[in-house]
Amino acid sequence: MADLYLKALESERKSLWAACRLKGLAKDSPERLRIAQIDFQLSEHRAKKDAKGSQ
Repeated sequence: MADLYLKALESERKSLWAACRLKGLAKDSPERLRIAQIDFQLSEHRAKKDAKGSQ
């Protein structure tokens, strides 16, 4: 079954990253900070998913 939460986060990250690259935004811009937050959420979600899968 598809993990829709994971797909939504990855999609948002991808579009934000493209916008940042296109505009040349600095590391402290709100978009770049959101990307960092999404990265953290992705790592947490994958760790939770792996923990469930190993039981």
